Amino acid sequence: MTAPTKLPTGDDLLAEIDRLRKERNAVILAHYYQTPDIQDLADYVGDSLQLSQMAAETDADVIAFCGVKFMADTAKILSPEKIVVLPDMDAGCSLEDSCPPEKFKAFREAHPDHIALTYINCSTEVKALSDVIVTSSSAETILQQIPADQKIIFGPDRHLGGYLSRKFNREMLLWPGVCIVHEAFSETELLKLKEQYPGAPIAAHPECPPTIVDHADYVGSTSGILQFAKTFPGDTLIVATEPHIIHQMEKALPEKNFIGAPGADGNCSCNICPYMALNTLEKLYTALRDLEPRIEIEEGLRLKAKQSLDRMLEMASGTIGKGDLGKV
Repeated sequence: MTAPTKLPTGDDLLAEIDRLRKERNAVILAHYYQTPDIQDLADYVGDSLQLSQMAAETDADVIAFCGVKFMADTAKILSPEKIVVLPDMDAGCSLEDSCPPEKFKAFREAHPDHIALTYINCSTEVKALSDVIVTSSSAETILQQIPADQKIIFGPDRHLGGYLSRKFNREMLLWPGVCIVHEAFSETELLKLKEQYPGAPIAAHPECPPTIVDHADYVGSTSGILQFAKTFPGDTLIVATEPHIIHQMEKALPEKNFIGAPGADGNCSCNICPYMALNTLEKLYTALRDLEPRIEIEEGLRLKAKQSLDRMLEMASGTIGKGDLGKV
C-alpha cells in the first residue's frame, strides 16, 4: 500500500501554490468570506459574480474558485472553455439548499402568471428555471424596470426579497429560504453593541432579517459594505455580515475600528460561514495539483442558466460589483 503523499506546510505550501498557479496558468479567486490567508494569496478578492466576470476576462486556463459551489458554477457558466476547480465540493450554501430545483419548478408552474427574479445564490438548475438572476447590487435596478402590474416570484432569500418588497412597496411571492449566517445575528446583542458605541453606524447585508436591517444606516452587498467602510466619516463601524470581510476593511483602513455584529451568544463565532470555512490552503493546493474537484455542467443546462444571467447583465450591467443598495 502506497503511503499518502505528505502535503507541504507553511511557506513551502504558499510557494507550491504559487508554482502551480503559474504552471497551470491559473487564476485564484477568493470571496470576501474566505479566511485572510486565502484572501491574501488570491489574484482577485470580491463578490461572487464580480469574480466570475473578472476570471472570464483573463487568459487563464484554470479558475480556482475559493468560495462556494454556486459561485464556481457561475464561473463555469460564464467561462465554459476554462477548467474550474473548487477546493472542497461540499462548500455549499443554505440558500441553494433551501430551493431544490424540482420544488422550485412546481412552484413556478403553480403561478404561471409570475416571472421569477432569482437571487444568484442558487443552483445552476434553478438559474435555468428563472427569468432574471439578480445580485444584491443589481436587484433594485432590475426591479424598477419590471412593470408594476407584473407579478413576481422572488427566491430563494426571503429576507432580501422582503427588503426589496418593503422599500419599493412591491408585492412579491417570496420563497422561504434564508442564509444561516445572516439569520444568526441577534437584535438584542446588536442594540447592546450600539449602546457601547453610540456614534457608530451599522452596515448590514440585505440577507439579514428585518430586525437587523431596520437598525442599519447602510444596507448593501459585501462590496457595497466595503465601499461604505471606506467613505463613512466616523472611526468605528459595526458590520452585520460574515466577519471575514473585515480583513479587507482593516487592510484598507488600519486607522479605523471595525466590529462584527454579534450573534445570539454575544459573539461572532456563529456568524462565520461553515461552508466557506471548508476551503483551506491545503485543499487549494491539491485542487491546483490534481485539477480536481472540477465543475462540470451539461451544455444545454449551462446555456439555459446563462440566459437568466445575461438578462441581468443587460438590465443592470452598471451596478454589478458595486453592491450599493443605498441607505435605508
